[in-house]
Amino acid sequence: MEKSPVLLSTAYFPPVSYISGMISASAFVLEKHENFIKQTYRNRCVILGANGPVHLVIPVEKGRSGKKPVRDIRIFNNLNWQRNHWRTIFSAYNSSPFFEFYKDDIQPFYEKKYTYLFDFNNNLLRTVLEMLEIPGEIAYTETYCKEPVGIRDLRRAVTPGIQAEDTFLPYTQVFSSRYGFIPNLSILDLLFNKGPESIKVLENSSMSCL
Repeated sequence: MEKSPVLLSTAYFPPVSYISGMISASAFVLEKHENFIKQTYRNRCVILGANGPVHLVIPVEKGRSGKKPVRDIRIFNNLNWQRNHWRTIFSAYNSSPFFEFYKDDIQPFYEKKYTYLFDFNNNLLRTVLEMLEIPGEIAYTETYCKEPVGIRDLRRAVTPGIQAEDTFLPYTQVFSSRYGFIPNLSILDLLFNKGPESIKVLENSSMSCL
């Protein structure tokens, strides 16, 4: 099947389905002009800790209006969320096979302050693609289009709780003996557990909407 470009929302260490959607595409386009949507992967990711799935949420500043373009969303850095997120990630994955291999690429994101959520997510995504050795440049929307033509629109598809029919290739997770395999966690979970073999898992996972 011929590949086509894909349109995605910004995401904080996105789930496996998000990256799987990217590698199945001919080009990647990130939405810059949509209004920010709460309780989505735009400012949260899900990892697996000793007590089960953990939601890591980046706090954002609240504006006077409920509608604000995602590119203008500011991170609320008055809370020490970076230290808390890194401590949680370290606790969850420091015993994983590839934590030492990747931690030096990831830890700096929890030491440098970013003003805008979009910039933080964008730099994270570029780093993830480099670690996975996924080629291709990231493009960005110039305006908002509700129903784009000639591109697969996955801005709403990669959303917490709606991927029940997707297919995910199982892999061994740190706490598999306790919880079994939990699919579609953050790409962090896959990277720390599978390392360079992560790409094989991504190639054999698919979104039901693709």
